[in-house]
Amino acid sequence: MAIRAILLVVAYIVDRIVGDPRRLPHPVVWMGKAIVAVERAIRRFAGPGRQLKLAGMLLPLLLAGGSFAIVWLVLALLARIHPWLAWGAEAWLISTTIAAKGLKDAGMEVYRHLASGRLPEARRSLGMIVGRDTGKLDEPEIVRGTVETVAENIVDAIVSPLFYAAIGGAPLAMAYRAVNTLDSMVGYKNDKYLHLGWASARLDDIANWIPARLTAVLLTLAAFLRRLDAARAWRTVRRDANLHPSPNSGWPESAVAGALGVRLGGLNMYKGVASFRAYMGDPVHPLRADHIRKAARLMLDVATLFALVCAAALLGLDLLR
Repeated sequence: MAIRAILLVVAYIVDRIVGDPRRLPHPVVWMGKAIVAVERAIRRFAGPGRQLKLAGMLLPLLLAGGSFAIVWLVLALLARIHPWLAWGAEAWLISTTIAAKGLKDAGMEVYRHLASGRLPEARRSLGMIVGRDTGKLDEPEIVRGTVETVAENIVDAIVSPLFYAAIGGAPLAMAYRAVNTLDSMVGYKNDKYLHLGWASARLDDIANWIPARLTAVLLTLAAFLRRLDAARAWRTVRRDANLHPSPNSGWPESAVAGALGVRLGGLNMYKGVASFRAYMGDPVHPLRADHIRKAARLMLDVATLFALVCAAALLGLDLLR
């Protein structure tokens, strides 16, 4: 337990400093390629409808289960060579499941463009991290999209990986990342993935259920520490969290909306098709670029708090053994 606590903190520090260097191979890239290969194989042998739905259960079983098994086996082999080699590999692998630096950098890139008055560049940067159409958005809508994305991804980019790393080390953290990658690639309710991706989407919802609610609590605490409106953050969570179509995304989004005193949600366009998302929070303040910076600070505060909480819990359990 004590070693896992140290590895978790080291992994978090590595992510905050290094992030995801483009020159180094990333496990998520390998996962994406594996998902494409398995999907092709399934579609080759499974018919439409019920067959495809049953076959869709193989995706999380093969990808998440396979990720867990491969990482466990690699670490076990490295441990036979030398424990320090296994510990170093595990810290690095856990760091690849966390994306605090990447999320901060993506949000702050949009912020810097807006702060410099470069609206077209801000739209393009936002378009790299959201699925909605961004080509005609004005500044408040760009801010809304960025704040929503930063808030929502606190769960699957930070809290959930740390949560599962604390429970099961790098193998379980990597299995979670496989589930999350599956959801982002096949977890859509459209004609192509309605049957094939249902199990992956449902498993992702289940995996993020506890971390999403922990995130809302941590965001409220971070708002208090930042001298923002923590009371309003928690009231907004209780009132608005379940209005979101996702069972989990509404928790961090509503907490951030309440802490910042802004209203999130509204009308989005996806490839020209309008989609209205329920409002979260109250428009106490108009949306402005500085809200992106504040949301990024809250995100980093939550990341640091939860890394320390996980490490402290593991050390406490180690003392009790």
